[in-house]
Amino acid sequence: MLLPLVMSVVLAVGCSQNESASSGGGNTIKVGVLASLTGPLESYGKQTARGFELGLDYATEGKREIAGKKIEFVLEDTETKPDVAVQKATKLLETDKVDFLVGSSSSGDTLAVLPLAEEYKKIMVVEPAVADSITGKNWNKYIFRTGRNSSQDAVAGAAAIASKGTKIATMAQDSAYGREGIEAFKTAAEKLGAVIIEEQYVDTNTTDFTANIQKIISAKPEYVFITWAGSNSPWKQLQDMQVQQKGIKVSTGAPDIAALKTMEAMIGMEGFSVYYHSLPKTKMNDWLIDEHKKRFNGEIPDLFTAGGMTAAVAIVEALKKTNADTDSEKLIAAMEGMTFDTPKGQMQFRAEDHQALQTLYAIKLEKKDGVDHPVPVLVREMTMEETAPPVRNQK
Repeated sequence: MLLPLVMSVVLAVGCSQNESASSGGGNTIKVGVLASLTGPLESYGKQTARGFELGLDYATEGKREIAGKKIEFVLEDTETKPDVAVQKATKLLETDKVDFLVGSSSSGDTLAVLPLAEEYKKIMVVEPAVADSITGKNWNKYIFRTGRNSSQDAVAGAAAIASKGTKIATMAQDSAYGREGIEAFKTAAEKLGAVIIEEQYVDTNTTDFTANIQKIISAKPEYVFITWAGSNSPWKQLQDMQVQQKGIKVSTGAPDIAALKTMEAMIGMEGFSVYYHSLPKTKMNDWLIDEHKKRFNGEIPDLFTAGGMTAAVAIVEALKKTNADTDSEKLIAAMEGMTFDTPKGQMQFRAEDHQALQTLYAIKLEKKDGVDHPVPVLVREMTMEETAPPVRNQK
């Protein structure tokens, strides 16, 4: 029987396999990065991988070394399939003997892997998966998330459109990300007095949204709030079916650049952004933009690039606090409540659920000369305190 080809990439700095760190010993610290390098979220995974490598270089000043120990990472493709994610994570833990896990691009993949972090007693830094349950009902003490969660998106999205009596419809993919995102949005919007009058969930593989959009039009909301991930997006059909011309305003999060390129019809939309390279005004973000352009043919960093960088920086900062000791109990003690710099400014791991509290941005999409996609323009920054989500882990 032929075995499937497995994508595995090791990025190292002059170290051999027998130098791997284990329980704080050895000369090499190893990080296993799980990402969608193929499949519908391929661009997310590749951005995360680029960002992680850039983050290691930034946080260690290019040395990839902490307290005399070298750092390397092993990159594995989950293919956006939970069973494959478990297979690859098990390989990283058992064969590669990694000290940390990072990932993954999809909430489904990540939720499948969480129990392995607890079983093997290894820190997992979740980036960029957003499902609330990751730091909620499925959380364990080894899980720290640098990515924002659905509730943080929801607070920002609701703040942009919800008020007393506002009638809102919602639309999302029928996935953990989609359903949890809408549930969190509903909670935040209803708290502000809005009324959710229609919910539409779409099969993740569909490319025809006509029936769903028609049901939204028939409900006659003032707004439709959309939570979406991936490239098969509904923006063109929303335009073709003249949703906004019918008096229904569309609101969503400003996504990665590839998705922004499909949102020409959304120019003028008010919503929120997790990251766009021109929004943060920080030293680290300036470095990220300049270095990314140098390494990748003038390309600007994207949403998940900044996230990958943040995950790497968080790991390095934790290791600095433990003097490069990879003992998980020592790392947990160092990381709980830890404040650290990121391209977006400071984040803090909340002690109760290890969710990173962080800045989000209220934005408006505008057309800019010489740019091939609508640009998120800052309306205001929303502080980490303002966007702090509920603690949901009940631990």
